Amino acid sequence: MDEERLTIIQEKLCKKLDDKRYRHTLGVMYTSAALAMAHGQDVKRAQLAGLLHDCAKCVSNKKKVKICQKHEIPVTPFEEENPFLLHAKLGAYYAKKKYGVEDEEILSAICCHTTGKPNMTPLEQIVYIADYIEPMRDTAPNLGEIRRLAFEDLDRCTYKILKDTLDYLNSSPGKIDIATEQTYQYYKERIDNRYGNQ
Repeated sequence: MDEERLTIIQEKLCKKLDDKRYRHTLGVMYTSAALAMAHGQDVKRAQLAGLLHDCAKCVSNKKKVKICQKHEIPVTPFEEENPFLLHAKLGAYYAKKKYGVEDEEILSAICCHTTGKPNMTPLEQIVYIADYIEPMRDTAPNLGEIRRLAFEDLDRCTYKILKDTLDYLNSSPGKIDIATEQTYQYYKERIDNRYGNQ
């Protein structure tokens, strides 16, 4: 992955995303790169995954469902009810088909950046976390603590984000995606095993 290819993809995305989403995307790309540096991961791969994580975000919900059906991308009943979530799966598909990404770990990082998944790789965690903490984000609780943890311990940071997300979702009406709950349970056990109950 060279700078020229990253620049070409940025120029394409600038035309596909609205201004706010594009600025968020650049924030996630740079934050992913910084986290990769902090945790000894490949910076260019993290940049590319961060850059493309929301590449399908501005597709209408109705179109998201249709495209997934057309290309046999699995859609859960919860995603049918909440089609905005499909931008992650569709984003991984677009990253491969429209932007030429063949790296399966990058595609997986894009695919799971919204709900997370159990036993994420460091790259997957980096994109999941960067999406939550990039500089434009300012409404989530405990952001200062989470941003500090992001550069210290990916597992503890992932767990804290999931816990705060579920606390928020449990306090508001509506159902919770089982993928988020499964990811939370996995990281809760992982943290408990490493540090004991805290």
